[in-house]
Amino acid sequence: MYYTGFADEAASDLDGQIKATTDLGWKNIETRKLFNGNLASITDAEFEEVCEKLQKAKVSFNCFGSGIANWAKPITEAPDSSYDEMKKAIPRMQKLGCKMVRMMSFAVPKELREKDFAAEVIKRLKVIVKMAEDGGILCVHENCMNWGGLSYEHTLKLMEGIKSPNFKLVFDTGNPVFSDDVRGSQPYRKQSAWDFYNAVREHVAYIHIKDGKLDKEGKTVYTFPGEGDGDVKKVLTDMFKRGYDGGISIEPHMVAIYHDKGPTKEEMMFSNYVEYGRRIMKMVDDIKKELA
Repeated sequence: MYYTGFADEAASDLDGQIKATTDLGWKNIETRKLFNGNLASITDAEFEEVCEKLQKAKVSFNCFGSGIANWAKPITEAPDSSYDEMKKAIPRMQKLGCKMVRMMSFAVPKELREKDFAAEVIKRLKVIVKMAEDGGILCVHENCMNWGGLSYEHTLKLMEGIKSPNFKLVFDTGNPVFSDDVRGSQPYRKQSAWDFYNAVREHVAYIHIKDGKLDKEGKTVYTFPGEGDGDVKKVLTDMFKRGYDGGISIEPHMVAIYHDKGPTKEEMMFSNYVEYGRRIMKMVDDIKKELA
């Protein structure tokens, strides 16, 4: 087992991301934002700088938190940008020894959520997964603001339609808290993190730790792990009982919410990320003592 996280929530620059990682005693980063882009879009010169800094710090990218088929890529638009991102990412991932890419399954406009996009989503994802197979990369699909995240049944349809050893799931504990369970007819209730995980756990190869709860107005408030409704401890306990020995990736969202474009304070980001990391390590230690 190893720890990692979206260190761009600790610092906007790679130096700060590396420092937060090493301050925690960790060796891995789930890379997302680099310079003014990501691993697939930065220039060759910027990529070489990344390689040098990682090597010097003895820190690795365990996963590329890509924008492939994500919440900004509607299913109603052509998939070319996602195909291009995957194509560009693979050789850089291979050079870095990064074996895993986080992906999604295209955004569905709210007014079209009841339309059946299964065949089109699966067709597109098969193209992406085939590239991953050829490049020796594991695709992990996140239950986020995408077609597969509309319910656990949607995710299971993906697994049934894309039968590949290079296609697994990354389960995010926090996303169900504020996501509608798009089954049946409206009004939809919110998803249950435990129910979602329990339904898909056979396919989970990686985990994102996020937690939160809805306030009285229905707005999501992000919290430290275990303080929200993400069933973090319950999910981790079950994973360890089942022999999980992979990565545990933190995505606090408490200070730096990645989707927001407003200003953030670097010092608050850094301290929150490190504190979040320490808390998840303590939770894991407590769970393992309970299971011993």
